[in-house]
Amino acid sequence: MHEDSPAAARTTAAPRTPARTTPALAESLTEPLSASLPEAPPPGPPAGHSATTIERGSFCLARCSCGWSGPARRSRDRARTDATEHIAAP
Repeated sequence: MHEDSPAAARTTAAPRTPARTTPALAESLTEPLSASLPEAPPPGPPAGHSATTIERGSFCLARCSCGWSGPARRSRDRARTDATEHIAAP
């Protein structure tokens, strides 16, 4: 039977590679932050407002998640306009 001599136990982890900094990173730190940020998206509807239209028989009305309800309309287009106007109102 052949026995190998016991290897020395490793008590430390393998050496880590030092972190490298690139010239581009150093240069980007000197530029203003606003120059590298993407353009902000256009403002959307206010938080908590999500308007939909609901049909009740031959009438259609607009409702919002904030509790607002528009008048019953025979025209679906006019009910959608009511909802759009509600969301756009401050």
